[in-house]
Amino acid sequence: MTPPPLDPFNNFGPDQNVKVLPRHLAGPGGRDVASIWPFPFEDGWHLHPADEGMAFSSSPCARLWTRLVLEPDTRGQGTWAIGANRIPFGPTAWEITFDVATPAELVRDVHAELLDVYLEDRYRDRDRLFDDDTAPHTAYAPLFARGWSHEVQMVGTQTFRSPDGLGAVRHRFAPGRSGGSGDAAWTAWAGDGAKPHWTARFTRGAPATLVAAFTASLISTEPLHRAVRDVPLDFRHSLYMAAATAHQPAAVPPPAGPAPGRTR
Repeated sequence: MTPPPLDPFNNFGPDQNVKVLPRHLAGPGGRDVASIWPFPFEDGWHLHPADEGMAFSSSPCARLWTRLVLEPDTRGQGTWAIGANRIPFGPTAWEITFDVATPAELVRDVHAELLDVYLEDRYRDRDRLFDDDTAPHTAYAPLFARGWSHEVQMVGTQTFRSPDGLGAVRHRFAPGRSGGSGDAAWTAWAGDGAKPHWTARFTRGAPATLVAAFTASLISTEPLHRAVRDVPLDFRHSLYMAAATAHQPAAVPPPAGPAPGRTR
């Protein structure tokens, strides 16, 4: 019987800070809303009181909201969500959700782009939150450039897979049977597609600009900082890794195929 391979992180203590790539395998990182939500709360944005394990924010116009809901009885379970309503407190026109296991930097970069789009709408008399003219290929073309594979399915979807086979982005370019805001136009995940480590979903109507911000962050070559204890065990042999305070990288085999190369 072949013994299991040694954990390449064994040379580091559990509290050692390391830098890792690719981003989709890095683990969730921090969940501090102060770093994830860049909103100017001193300029009309609201941070609402909420129950333990929940945080909620909304824009001054009350058409845009974002929240974090944790499941306190289940470690690592919960959801980041963004939603938009065409009229204040009306039906949700579109929604974006991230499992809390999604790398926090990806979630942060989408919120940063969300604020940019909101401010552009506010000060330039536009409405990109609901009528974004960004072409879908803006979101997926960078994946091609970083060696992600491409497969088109007859059901009206196309799937892009990372060179290591452990990350995927799926685009539903034909309307699904369900229709409406519950129909996920974009889905991304890491790990086994049947039981992913994390999943992100963008319903139909979500601005493609936000999807593009997500994919750009996903393939960025800027390493993510993690404590060793927070790096998922299942992915450790597929990561580039270096000690954050050392000049020499650890001897860890890189993922197969070209490394991602775009930074935000």
